[in-house]
Amino acid sequence: MPPPSPSNSRFAGILPVRAWALSEWALLPLRLFLGGTFVFAGLQKLANPAFFNSKSPASIQAQMAGAARLSPIRSLLHAMLPHAALIGWIIAYGELAIGIGTLLGLKTRIAAVAGAFLSLNLFLAVSFHSSPYFTGADIVFLFAWLPFIIAGAGSRLSADAMIARAAAQQAGIASSPLVAIPFETVQALCGNYDQGRCKALSNRPCSCARCPVLHARLPQVTPVAIKTFDRRSVVIGSTTVAVVAGAAFVTGFLTTSVGHLEASAVSGEKPSTSTTLPGAGSNSGSGGTRGTMLGPASSVPIGSAATFTIPSSGDPGIVLQLSKGTFVAYDAVCPHAGCQVGYAPSAKLMVCPCHGSEFEVATGQVISGPAPHGLTPLTVRESSNGNLYLQ
Repeated sequence: MPPPSPSNSRFAGILPVRAWALSEWALLPLRLFLGGTFVFAGLQKLANPAFFNSKSPASIQAQMAGAARLSPIRSLLHAMLPHAALIGWIIAYGELAIGIGTLLGLKTRIAAVAGAFLSLNLFLAVSFHSSPYFTGADIVFLFAWLPFIIAGAGSRLSADAMIARAAAQQAGIASSPLVAIPFETVQALCGNYDQGRCKALSNRPCSCARCPVLHARLPQVTPVAIKTFDRRSVVIGSTTVAVVAGAAFVTGFLTTSVGHLEASAVSGEKPSTSTTLPGAGSNSGSGGTRGTMLGPASSVPIGSAATFTIPSSGDPGIVLQLSKGTFVAYDAVCPHAGCQVGYAPSAKLMVCPCHGSEFEVATGQVISGPAPHGLTPLTVRESSNGNLYLQ
């Protein structure tokens, strides 16, 4: 129903005609943004074979393992690691379904609840440590879903509203258009209104909330019509959901197929992965160098990188030789979501494969986010025996 206009003459004319209907359009931009974003996120994952490949640093398994280092639900993430690929498929198709449902306004409350649940889990797993808290996108998405959980999609460009109108028509329930007018106009035309009192309500104060003139005009709906409406709503809604779900599955399948074909076409052009230093677990080296031996310095040519495991934390490390005898090393865990960064020789940068953060090679400082800060530096030295030691 339209919101009542205040009876005080001071407020007359403030609300535009059909203001109650205009308010529903206000949520449409947010609905389109959320729906489009989730559709894009789902298709992006489906089109990327590396996302489901446990051996890739950009895989869902690597992202979950990285996120577990900082997440308050780390024990849950560790428990789910053996099923990471399955979880990746669920997330990808879930995002696609949530996005399509939101865009179409189809089962909007269900889509919004699922979107909020996914955003909450991403917040706890990925961006919980963001400081200040509002710099992480997941918490913003979580609260952006709340209006649709509370109000649904409304009647504007909404499949839910179209289904309700079709079911009402088949049940013989007329939909009377609502027209917003000032309540003062109703009072001026009402024969029961007398100096702020209502004769029909035993001379109580006049109020649009309980106005017998307005409420007597509401259409009468029989119980049979209500049952017919409910039944037709279920039938039409279920059919629509089935058709949209089928289209979404086909879209996801085609996107996955195209992604695999493109990946196969460029597989020969991808740079080789960094060398992995064997490590020896030694706590001392010759020539006065002390620390944990990583491997021969010859394994890290000038302008290239090698990876190793940091004994104290178990995190991956990366070492690069900038010039002859000059080595730099860092904890390779990206401070954004915990993915393992790698060296991109063509760009001469260290890059996170998950969300694209870039880091300066010489200092480890972040060049472009979303990483909130740079990589943690480590000290690696070359001993006289030609080995690299982590100090």
